[in-house]
Amino acid sequence: MRPAYSCRRRATGIAAVEVALILPVLIILFLSMVDLARGIQANMILINLSREGANLASRGKLQLSENAQTIIGQVAASAPPLDMNKQGMLYVTRIMGQTSGSGTRTIVLEQYRWDDSVNNRGYRVSGYAPTSKVWSCGNWASGVAGTCVVPTGSNAPVTTLMSNQLADGEVVYVVEAFYKFDMVFAPVTLGPLGTSTIGPNLYSMSIF
Repeated sequence: MRPAYSCRRRATGIAAVEVALILPVLIILFLSMVDLARGIQANMILINLSREGANLASRGKLQLSENAQTIIGQVAASAPPLDMNKQGMLYVTRIMGQTSGSGTRTIVLEQYRWDDSVNNRGYRVSGYAPTSKVWSCGNWASGVAGTCVVPTGSNAPVTTLMSNQLADGEVVYVVEAFYKFDMVFAPVTLGPLGTSTIGPNLYSMSIF
């Protein structure tokens, strides 16, 4: 008959081997959960930012050209714990339905990005300007920071957003929120297991 202490030592050795085998899997799961939780939080904040921005833009009493940077700045200020000034971007685009031969197309009237020259915030600080998914401006005004020079008349740019969904002359405001999400832990791969890559550009869009 084996001594009791021998059986205990054997059980302890087996437990140590089991822990050594399962520990890498637990670490990978923990890393994934940490970054996933941060990513979900950041995405929820972006959704709220885009909604609030679109609401303010559509209800503004002044011309969008006069208060676009104010609206964007106010919205970005409510973003903590996200550092929007260094890793975020907001676009405000005004679009309108216009009757065409085959239905109603959607044209871009105005577009603004966060580039506050008065308070030195936004693009001039971060240099972060991912491409708008509504319409990509190719000519940002040099004299008025954050303002796109949008062609007018027959040259007005057409976007596929809400095509054939707006009545002729109907105007809506679109706010896009981007965030350059930095993962705390670099992606880890261990055989068939691995942590997912989140980002780098989280995105939300709201229309009012």
